[in-house]
Amino acid sequence: MAAWTHMDENGRPTMVNVSEKTDTTRRAVAGGSVYMAPETLAKIKDGGIQKGDVLSVAQTAGIMAAKETARAIPMCHNLFLAGVAMDFTLDTESAAIHITADAEAVGKTGVEMEALYAVSVAALTIYDMCKAVDKGMRIADIRLLHKTGGRSGCFVASGAGAIVASINVSAETGTVKSPVREALFLAGKGIAGDAHCGLDAEKQVSLLAEESADKIRKMGLAVSAGAFAENITTKGIDLHTLPVGAKLRIGETLQAITRIGKDCHNSGCAIKRQTGTCVMPTEGVFARVLVGGAVRVGDGITVLPQDGG
Repeated sequence: MAAWTHMDENGRPTMVNVSEKTDTTRRAVAGGSVYMAPETLAKIKDGGIQKGDVLSVAQTAGIMAAKETARAIPMCHNLFLAGVAMDFTLDTESAAIHITADAEAVGKTGVEMEALYAVSVAALTIYDMCKAVDKGMRIADIRLLHKTGGRSGCFVASGAGAIVASINVSAETGTVKSPVREALFLAGKGIAGDAHCGLDAEKQVSLLAEESADKIRKMGLAVSAGAFAENITTKGIDLHTLPVGAKLRIGETLQAITRIGKDCHNSGCAIKRQTGTCVMPTEGVFARVLVGGAVRVGDGITVLPQDGG
């Protein structure tokens, strides 16, 4: 039987020592829902719950919970959180409140438990605030939606939507791109500080799906984000199946796909020379920045309806 990581040689609980791990930016988003009677949801929306503003109290409770996670979960490490954001969506069709918690830290271990605990306590707080009028409320579907950072890299739960797995820039053309935590995208130009910014109106931003890169990894070649010279590495979306003209909401930006694939260099890139193939020429995507703004690793990606802006 495999050795337990949270037990010492005497079979007693112990906290894993993470001192040898590298500090990286960690981000996790968790979600969950509280289902209730339609009348209860209406009271929350209209401020009719006698105890007070339900969502404000739940938001505060979620943030406080994230900060106290290590006190509640025995083997969790204490983290210095960089930020915690709570979001509540009132769903009248399902008579539910959908909760998300977004936690971020720079450290040696992830913030998944902080995000999950924040959602859990926020949901319990909604129940507590409303139990006098609706004891039949149901808390459900609490789960990790996505995370970035750390040894395991990027994770996106099934059905959770697409996210930015990596942002990669280089100061000079023809050089390897390096990952950055956040970048400023300029309308009509590209990424501020990237060598390709403003050079080509139709190829302002290059994108490649992590799923495409996985095809090369399965051939035995270890390739990291940015290895294909893509500016944005995505997770959870089949980029190359989208039509030219499709619009993507990425972080604060709005981008339009201008091209699928590209011509490979005459001699082929290093990846093609080693594996005999490459994914960027067939599955890489290029986009034009319609609306500028900041994009961070872990930001969501939404494909807008074809007739939408």
